[in-house]
Amino acid sequence: MKHNVDVHVGKRIRHRRWMIGMTQQQLAEKVGIKFQQIQKYETGMNRVSASRLWDIAQAVDVPVSFFFEGLEEGQTHQAVEGDILADKEALQLVRAYYAMPEAQRRQIFELARVLSDAA
Repeated sequence: MKHNVDVHVGKRIRHRRWMIGMTQQQLAEKVGIKFQQIQKYETGMNRVSASRLWDIAQAVDVPVSFFFEGLEEGQTHQAVEGDILADKEALQLVRAYYAMPEAQRRQIFELARVLSDAA
């Protein structure tokens, strides 16, 4: 049975990997494991050991604590709430947004804000 902390950590691994445009295969190669193992970590089917989590954090350039952000005390036995980046389209939008030069990002942000106010 999946533990909600393992599911949360797996989601954070997947989100970070997506944010930097890395495939499961690329992450697996950096960490020295098979991509199927990354799949199992990301779904929470397999628990990530401390040393492996350290390696993954190094590979995706975040501190280990990143994987636990958003996990509230007491949530270990409750459903971990998803966030907007669980939607692949939203994640692609965020990635595209940050790929733009800053001046364009500000213009896109203002456009989105105006459009959302009009809706």
